[in-house]
Amino acid sequence: MNAFKAYKACVPIAWSPNLYITLVRGIPGTRRLHRRTLEALRLRKCNRTVMRWNTPTVRGMLQQVKRLVVIETEEMYKARKQKEEAHRALRPPLVISHKPPSLTDAL
Repeated sequence: MNAFKAYKACVPIAWSPNLYITLVRGIPGTRRLHRRTLEALRLRKCNRTVMRWNTPTVRGMLQQVKRLVVIETEEMYKARKQKEEAHRALRPPLVISHKPPSLTDAL
């Protein structure tokens, strides 16, 4: 599974005043210009997310490094976080009984 599919949320894409940008590819081995762009976006480590305003300047920077990052709108980001929280939520323990059923339990 590639990184984009891992971060893709199940909501329709709509215009958002804020963009959530996640670095999903490593910085080593990239061009100096791309490293400087990621530094300007304050993306230093993999799987870190930053929030930036949706401006033409930021969109131009993201166009340069589009193969290294995943861009989400506010709704997509919230849906993904909610899905992760539901996945991490405590579930009731699974109880397995190894005793053979007795006749009194059946009645």
